[in-house]
Amino acid sequence: LLRNICSLTRSSSKKFPNLAALSATRQIHIEKKIEELGITLPSPSQPKANYNIVCHASGNMLYVSGHLPIKSDGELCVGRVGPESGGKTVEEGYEAARHCGLNIISTLKNQLGDLDRVEQVVKVFGIVNSTTDFKHQHLVMDGCSDVLMEVFGKPVGYHARSAIGTSTLPLDMVVEVEAIVQIKPEE
Repeated sequence: LLRNICSLTRSSSKKFPNLAALSATRQIHIEKKIEELGITLPSPSQPKANYNIVCHASGNMLYVSGHLPIKSDGELCVGRVGPESGGKTVEEGYEAARHCGLNIISTLKNQLGDLDRVEQVVKVFGIVNSTTDFKHQHLVMDGCSDVLMEVFGKPVGYHARSAIGTSTLPLDMVVEVEAIVQIKPEE
């Protein structure tokens, strides 16, 4: 059912009739699930440069701007991943990417009012500040993907994903993550 993640849209109900039924019968209240998981969402982030929105809605899609790895105490995770060259470990990068995911969820909550309006996390794109010899950006990005799956579950949390490395990021942050999310209309 979920093998062709690129086809998970409203029009996919013809290809995957059970997907529409799964979405229609979803009974989980996401905020309650977050509480049960012991997760505290950080305050929604604000733009750090010359743009005034953290996400843009077009139809039933939300395009979420790049989110930083800001911890709930406001501390920004900084540095480069690449333990072979004296940089951060994969585990430290993973935690930073997890913070990006939590910040994205916080923004979705702020923008939508109700996280149950998330119909599908469609795509996640992560940029990892890493040394040139580091080749495991995909493992760092698992931090974001894993928290999205913990919170939204199957099939809503499943998403397409890209992870790339770069030699620097603004504010020396460890990772930056953006997302595309399909939403349900307000009831």
